[in-house]
Amino acid sequence: MVSDLFTLPAFVAYLALGAVYFVAFLVTYIWITPQREMALIRDGNLSAAISLGGAAIGFVQPLASAIAHSVNLLDLALWGLVAWVVQLLTHFVLRVIVRDLRAKIEQDVRSVALFVAVVAACIGAINAAAMTY
Repeated sequence: MVSDLFTLPAFVAYLALGAVYFVAFLVTYIWITPQREMALIRDGNLSAAISLGGAAIGFVQPLASAIAHSVNLLDLALWGLVAWVVQLLTHFVLRVIVRDLRAKIEQDVRSVALFVAVVAACIGAINAAAMTY
């Protein structure tokens, strides 16, 4: 039974890198969006929470795929970066498609937030599937 724990250091390393990437993605995403998600969420704006949650899910899906399929930490770091870039590009495309996205999120227009979250999650799922090579 104790011999089964020989992979524990690898587990901890992959988990730690995944967690660092997740937090760093959220910080970057919040930084690049024109609205102040955390302040809006604290004020009870559900749209901000929905759109941020969708982006997080859209990032974590391919990150999880990268963790499951990478051969080492460098491989994970590179594919995690790909997941990061794809999700940020998704956000920029959504800002072009949805007119005045910032105002709609700030006004708590939940239909827009749900659309943005679903698109982000769908792109994340496609990205994750593409990483299964």
